Amino acid sequence: MAKRSKDSRKDVRGVAVFGLGRFGGAIARELMASGVEVLGIETDEERVQRYNGVLTKVVRVDPGVNAALEQLNVGSYDVCVVAIGSDVLASILTAAYLTKIGVKEIWAKATNTEHGEILKQIGVHNVVFPEHDMGRRVAHRVKGAADFVEIDASYAIVKTTPNTLIVGQRLGDTEIRRKYGVTVMAVKSDDGSWINADNNTVLKESDEILVGGPTEVAERFALLH
Repeated sequence: MAKRSKDSRKDVRGVAVFGLGRFGGAIARELMASGVEVLGIETDEERVQRYNGVLTKVVRVDPGVNAALEQLNVGSYDVCVVAIGSDVLASILTAAYLTKIGVKEIWAKATNTEHGEILKQIGVHNVVFPEHDMGRRVAHRVKGAADFVEIDASYAIVKTTPNTLIVGQRLGDTEIRRKYGVTVMAVKSDDGSWINADNNTVLKESDEILVGGPTEVAERFALLH
């Protein structure tokens, strides 16, 4: 079981990551960099050796060997991430085992819609589609948005630059939410840090801003000049 040190932050938790390919490995490394203890579980010995010393603990376990998972006490981890992509059956079996033992929060990678539906039916709490989501994000960037993050299917945050409709005015005077259906959430300051925008914020043409709103509306506004 992963235990927190006395001086650790309340939001730092132990996470078990199943599969240390590009997706799972990136998650594991980022969690470690954030101060979270990570148990890496992988079938490939080369990857196990690669992450030995990088993660809190990394072990080799073959798919479906639940006895080994019981010895590792994976059920004691607050979050488990099933990042197995190439072996759909192994992904499903692992997810089914984690739901059976009552893991509090399970995230799983799906390679396609059918895979995702099965994971949801099993009881996975959060199903992600990395390739699909990245493809949509790149498509929006190709269309002109500097960056694009969908919060869900109907709402997005777009990083863009101000258009002439709002430059040089107090945001409160532009009536941007009423006229365009979006909110300017933050602006990048001259020192490179992001600060919250409010009604008194006045934007320059060179600023970078975060705009939030319904997906199509936010994207359409970002493309205005």
